[in-house]
Amino acid sequence: MTTTGNYIGADLDSDLEEEEEQQQPSQRTAQYAAASYPSNQDEQDDDDNPPPLEGYDDDGDLQMGAPPTHALIRVDEASSNAVILHEDKKYYPTANETYGEDVEALVQEEDTQGINVPIIEPVKTRKFAIGEGGEDVPEPRFDREFMANLLGFPEHVRNVAVVGNLHHGKTSLMDMLLFESHRMEINMDKDTRYTDATILERQRGISTKSSPLTLVLPTTRNKSYLFNLLDTPGHPNFQDEVAASIRLSDGVLLVVDVVEGLMVSTEHIIRHAIRQGMPIVMVLNKMDRLILELRLPPAEAYYKIKHTIEEVNSVIASLDPDPIRKLGPERGNVAFASTQMGWSFTLRSFAKLYAENNPLAKGARLDVDEFAKRLWGNIFYNPSSRKFTRTAADPEHKRSFVQFILEPLYKIYTHVLSSDTEKLKVTLGKMGIHLKPAVYKVDVRALLRIVLGQFFGPSQGLADVMVEGIPSPKEGALAKVSRIWTGPQTEETSPLFSSMARCDPDGPLVIHIAKLFPTSDASSMQAFGRVLSGTVHVGDQVRVLGEGFTHDDEEDMAKAVVEGVGIHNTRFTLPLDSAPAGSLVLLSGVEANITKTATILGGDVGMEESYICKPLEHMTSSVLKVSVEPLNPAELPKMLDGLRKINQTYPLITTKVEESGEHVVLGTGEVMLDSVLHDLRKVFAEIEVKVSDPVVQFRETVVETSAVKCYAQTANKKNKLTIISEPLEKGIAEDIETGRVNIRMPPKQLGKHFQEKYDWDLLASRSIWAFGPEENGPNMLMDDTLPSEVDKKLLYNVRESIRQGFQWATREGPLCDEPIRNVKFRILDAQVAPDPISRGGGQIIPASRRVCYSSMLLATPRLMEPVYFVEVQTPPGAVDAVYTVLARRRGHVVQDIPKAGSPLSTVKAYLPVMDANGFETDLRALTGGQAFCVQIFDHWQVVPGDPLDKGVVLRPLEPAPPLGLARDFVLKVRRRKGLSDAISVNQYLDSEMVVALASSFDLS
Repeated sequence: MTTTGNYIGADLDSDLEEEEEQQQPSQRTAQYAAASYPSNQDEQDDDDNPPPLEGYDDDGDLQMGAPPTHALIRVDEASSNAVILHEDKKYYPTANETYGEDVEALVQEEDTQGINVPIIEPVKTRKFAIGEGGEDVPEPRFDREFMANLLGFPEHVRNVAVVGNLHHGKTSLMDMLLFESHRMEINMDKDTRYTDATILERQRGISTKSSPLTLVLPTTRNKSYLFNLLDTPGHPNFQDEVAASIRLSDGVLLVVDVVEGLMVSTEHIIRHAIRQGMPIVMVLNKMDRLILELRLPPAEAYYKIKHTIEEVNSVIASLDPDPIRKLGPERGNVAFASTQMGWSFTLRSFAKLYAENNPLAKGARLDVDEFAKRLWGNIFYNPSSRKFTRTAADPEHKRSFVQFILEPLYKIYTHVLSSDTEKLKVTLGKMGIHLKPAVYKVDVRALLRIVLGQFFGPSQGLADVMVEGIPSPKEGALAKVSRIWTGPQTEETSPLFSSMARCDPDGPLVIHIAKLFPTSDASSMQAFGRVLSGTVHVGDQVRVLGEGFTHDDEEDMAKAVVEGVGIHNTRFTLPLDSAPAGSLVLLSGVEANITKTATILGGDVGMEESYICKPLEHMTSSVLKVSVEPLNPAELPKMLDGLRKINQTYPLITTKVEESGEHVVLGTGEVMLDSVLHDLRKVFAEIEVKVSDPVVQFRETVVETSAVKCYAQTANKKNKLTIISEPLEKGIAEDIETGRVNIRMPPKQLGKHFQEKYDWDLLASRSIWAFGPEENGPNMLMDDTLPSEVDKKLLYNVRESIRQGFQWATREGPLCDEPIRNVKFRILDAQVAPDPISRGGGQIIPASRRVCYSSMLLATPRLMEPVYFVEVQTPPGAVDAVYTVLARRRGHVVQDIPKAGSPLSTVKAYLPVMDANGFETDLRALTGGQAFCVQIFDHWQVVPGDPLDKGVVLRPLEPAPPLGLARDFVLKVRRRKGLSDAISVNQYLDSEMVVALASSFDLS
């Protein structure tokens, strides 16, 4: 027995122990090697002894000098007696040995991810709009196959743009029609706002995009029609969406709040619709406000309704005196509604209620149409004689509209809101309305909606108004195509135009794209347009023509394949195999080369007939701009891609890059730019961007005629142009911009307009060469040369080059590179080289631009700024606060009148856009939220002061003096664009002219 350390027991055989310790490493190594390199089972059956591993001897010991392997080894026992330094020891195989020489392995000692960032990020689902699919699509009360079949009968289709002022009830009107045509649950606690699908619209409570909805609705004559309704934004900043919707429609459904009446935004929309030749029908919405808010007696409510209709008619008559455009309930083009309560009616639908519920004696029934004609105007009902008369036989006799419509409506509201349950049951029973006992226990607002829904039934009268007042796609095709098609417009010479004018589903395929919609995850775009001719099928090979396509320049053309065709319903799309002429369709696969609008032609349309539809004509202008740049410069490509998508989805947004390299976004106002920047940050680019303070676009003009005749020689000294500039007569710029005159008109027709309206002589009216900077630009180039002094043939050879130089000059003026406005350039003399090589565009175009600049700088140049028209609705007690806020911002009031039939006052004013930022916030803060304002671009006005006056002292951090504003604006714009402060006419004049003028003018 041996005692060693803590061990007490029998003696151990030390030699045996040492032998086992020597064997254990080699055995373990062999086991590890065998586990790391398992042999094939079939080979083991043939030979039970596996082959020796490379680098090991027969006993499993590692051989000296053997190559490294992947076997695991014990390093705590030396395999040889060699001395290995610590730094030379190798415990694990290298990365190259493990993964191979062609794999790059990186070793990081610090974690580059934040503690909150997961190592494996979850899959993100991008969704920026409410979209429904599958079982979530609302169940219709009609057969969808029946709806698709109706597309083949254009006489039973109506394409309607639903327009109106902000908060007048367009979206709630769409909700009402949707609930009537689909089985959906109504939530009385909050508005559904089905067509407000984007997250931004839901958050702000206003529509920012036009949203289509296709419904099948019955009329009072029990015929079903397919209605393609386009819900448009009411905010003035988004009137570009209204213009796009009107372009695709055949008529306009004007929604007007009966209390607020005609607003400035509504007036602009009416003017645009009439200029586009659109028929107008109207819905007087929020009729219940007369009862619940104003609490007007029925007789006074009639006058309020009549006044609102007359306001709209006065605007229409001022633009188009044709009596067919007059609106009136008796004409069947005006409906009455309360979309919040879910009811609407027309005179005919109300007369039908009487006919169904009040049969006359001896089984006879009312003639609905004749009765409806007697329910409006100064028509009175005599109960004793049971006749209608034009005059009241008794002072107590009431107008028929008051007696037969308003008084019953007032009574329904009164009984539901004030009567107890038992009395209400009796009253409703007399009207033929029977409700379940549980219904009487619901909230009074919900009960009122149920009762009114039972009384009025579906909106068949509203469907009548749209069917009778708006033409079908087939009826309105000729007028629509004549207005928007740029190609030949004679059916004899152009089979394509003939097919579009007949809305022929079997003709060549022509589709006008007016809008692009992003998908719900904003990953791609889809094109929304109208089929003008032919039938579009999935898989069609088409050509997409952009706005810049011409026969001379086919660059803006691309071939595409139609990958999908569908009916767009804002939150879901119903796929179709094909869609005939007259349909509004959503196309996928063709959007890659579309920026704003496009024309899609089928493969069977030849190049000689390939023309485009005109770009959209807008009712306002982009006058406010901001500069953007990414917070992280490396994300610039993402921002550029986001700006490209912004440019596609907003019809009036313009994005461009200045010479200084800054990226500029131009919009109509603060709300639009805020919406654009939200989409840029959160939807399309998903990056953080830095934004400059908003500034406005300016225009350059002249107020006098050039002091001297200005000339410019070409670089080769072989051509010379002499031009003077002067202001255009008042009204010409507006005529050009609104399309009343067009440079494409025949010369005789164009000259006749200026002879009759502006008293021009025949020679001047026939001398117009171009408008600039675009075809509808507010500047004019005229040829005032005489054949006795100038070789007209040579001059006409360089006409196009002179025109291009003129348009280049008017696009970027000499003061601060802003567009020129309201200037007439007259060519007085021209010396043109006889040989073509000496009068090429490279010689003439720069000379034309220089002489336009010099003539303008010598004609007392001035700067112009945009001005908003502001309409403020406010209680009379807050009117003084409106004056105060306007005075702080260079604004002035032009009208202050009470609103007829309401307790509000209307203040109308002009406000420079430069000082309008934050105006609405200040106004609401000072009036305690009582005042509500609408701002819309109205006109351009000259900025006070001389922009070339170097005597103006501008001190940092101090406001410019009143007469130094022009100089202040010009210098700031030039510095922002990277231009020098010096503005001199010398750089545009020839040296000989500089010497000649130096004694008479200060040319510095």
